[in-house]
Amino acid sequence: MTAPKASSGEVGEPQPTAERGEHWWPVATAIIAVAVMHAALPAQYRERPRWLVPVVLVVLLIALVVGDPGRIDRRRPWLRVLTAVVIAFITLANLVAAARLVDDILSNNQTFARHPGGLLATGAVIWSTNIIAFALWYWDLDRGGAAERAHPPTRNPAFVFPEMSQPEFAGADWQPQLIDYLSLAFWTATAFSPADISPIRPWAKVMMMVEAATSLVVVGLVIARAINIL
Repeated sequence: MTAPKASSGEVGEPQPTAERGEHWWPVATAIIAVAVMHAALPAQYRERPRWLVPVVLVVLLIALVVGDPGRIDRRRPWLRVLTAVVIAFITLANLVAAARLVDDILSNNQTFARHPGGLLATGAVIWSTNIIAFALWYWDLDRGGAAERAHPPTRNPAFVFPEMSQPEFAGADWQPQLIDYLSLAFWTATAFSPADISPIRPWAKVMMMVEAATSLVVVGLVIARAINIL
């Protein structure tokens, strides 16, 4: 008689472990999109040389992926610092572009005097980059960042998402990912409100107010100037 096969639950047999942490590709896609959009800006609104911002962002992104390959789950201080540097670099480059655009509009610069479409396109790039930048900030700061959220129990949240109060639909172990923070940043920039996501930490409320104010200034001035040209 042959011996019965051991069941998959026997002691000593390695058990499969659930994958934890986010994939890199959404973050990489967002950063590369920012690099491409910045390179597409008119010369007076982008940093020089033209390749500077894209190359710096790609190099920093590669360093992040090499330092934490696979999924984002390594809790190392230098990775947190490098992530903040990447997001700060994106924010600063876009802030400079936005300041130059606002200055040109307020000073009645003739750059887009006959090209309202170019003005709207430039404003759209700066506005879109602003959304991505703030989404990355929310993603990196909430509960200690993506790597920290991959190791429950996590810190107290800065944002309350609908999935947290409806585990029957999202699962008890649901954790927000970049797309959730991108949604938050998008609605903050368009509706000037948090929609169905509530900020509960003071820094989160301040950052959302700053994003909404920046969006209001850029969108308001660009549209008003474009209408004036037409």
